[in-house]
Amino acid sequence: MGNCTAIMEFILIGFGNLQDLQPLLFLLFLIIYIVTITGNLLIILLTLTDQQLHTPMYFFLGNLSFLETCYSSIILPKMLANLLSGERSISISGCLAQFYLFGSCVGIETYLLAAMSYDRYLAICRPLHYTSIMHGKFCVQLMTGAWIDSLLANGIILFLMAQLPFCGPNIIDHYFCDFVPLEKLSCSDTSLIELVTFLSTFIFTITPFLMTLTSYVCIILTILKMPSITGRQKAFSTCSSHLTVVCIFYGTIIIVYMLPDTPTLRDLNKVFSVFYTVLTPLVNPSIYSLRNKDVHKALRRVYCKVVFL
Repeated sequence: MGNCTAIMEFILIGFGNLQDLQPLLFLLFLIIYIVTITGNLLIILLTLTDQQLHTPMYFFLGNLSFLETCYSSIILPKMLANLLSGERSISISGCLAQFYLFGSCVGIETYLLAAMSYDRYLAICRPLHYTSIMHGKFCVQLMTGAWIDSLLANGIILFLMAQLPFCGPNIIDHYFCDFVPLEKLSCSDTSLIELVTFLSTFIFTITPFLMTLTSYVCIILTILKMPSITGRQKAFSTCSSHLTVVCIFYGTIIIVYMLPDTPTLRDLNKVFSVFYTVLTPLVNPSIYSLRNKDVHKALRRVYCKVVFL
C-alpha cells in the first residue's frame, strides 16, 4: 500500500474486442435506446392521462416503465458514447454513480415485481377483498417504501465502496460499472462490503423473489381449481404478461451472478447482462401493450383525442 498509486479513472472494455462490429453495435444499441424510451414513456403517458387505467395494476405498470427508462438512461448513453468515440474511460466518481443508480433501480424493481404479483394474487385468489386491500394509498406506500429502502441500502454500499482504494489495474471487462468488477479492482480488504452486499442481496433479491414465487404458486393453484376452461384462460391472461417479465428478469440475473467468473465465461456473462439491462426494458412495453386490450383501448382513445384536437 505504501507504493500504491491511486488511479483516477477506469477503462470499460465493453465490446472493444469486436472492433469490426463497433458501427453496427452503435446503430443497434441506438435503435434499442430510442425504441425503449419511446415505448416506456408512452405507457407512462397512458397511465397518467387515461382515467380507465387509474387502477393498481397500471399504477405499478407505470412505475415499472419509469424504472425501465432509468435503466436504459443509466447504461446506454455511456455505452453509445464509448462505441462512437472509442474512448472507454470513465471517472471513478462517474463509475460509482452509475453503480449506485443501477443498483438502486434493481432493488426497487424486485419489490415492484413482488407488489405486482401480490396485486394479481388478490385479484384472482381474493377478489372480494381486492378493493379493500389494494387501494390507492396502499399502492403509494408500497412504492414509496421500495424507493426509500433501495436508495438507502445502496447508499450504504456506495459509501463503503467509496472508501476502497483503487491502485490498479483500472480495466473493467464489462460495459458498465457493476459490483463484482469494481470490488475485484480494490487493493484493500473488502470483507465488510462483501458482507453488507450479501445481506442486501438477501433483502432485495431472495426475499422479493420468494414473495413473488409464493404469490404465483397460489395463483396457479387457484386457476387449476376453476371449473370453467374460459375462466381459467381469462384468469391466466391477466397475469401471463407479468409472469413473463418476472421470468426474464430473474432468469437472466440468476444466470449472470451464478456463472463462475472465468475468462471463458466472461463474454457469455456480458451477453446475458445485456438481456436484463438492455433487452428487458425494450421488451416490457411490447409484452404489456401487445397482450393487453386495455392498453389498446387507451391508445385508441388518446389517438382519437389527438385527431379531434
